[in-house]
Amino acid sequence: MNAHQSITALPPSPEDERRSRMIKYTVMMSVRVACIFAMMFVQGWWILLFALGAVFLPYFAVVVANVTGGKQSAVLRPGNVLHVPRDGATGNDGASGNDGASGRDGASTGEDGR
Repeated sequence: MNAHQSITALPPSPEDERRSRMIKYTVMMSVRVACIFAMMFVQGWWILLFALGAVFLPYFAVVVANVTGGKQSAVLRPGNVLHVPRDGATGNDGASGNDGASGRDGASTGEDGR
């Protein structure tokens, strides 16, 4: 595995993502409530502007709140875990002096001998 992944490259936790989406939704719905109250105090074309905000903001609030982070990189998973003997020898071909007498042969460690 050539690519290394740091902890900062991981996507946010589901709880953090949900909290972020709830804050966005709450802010947009607060703006909608402000539009409804503003309609009581303005005249002319401003009423239409605030009415359109009060009508269409719920749709946009739901769409924005349901959008998850689209720029998520794939989380790298570790490959096969290879057994490295404690004596510092590399490989598992029998040349390291480990003849399986200690119970560390390929069958007991889950290695398939590749």
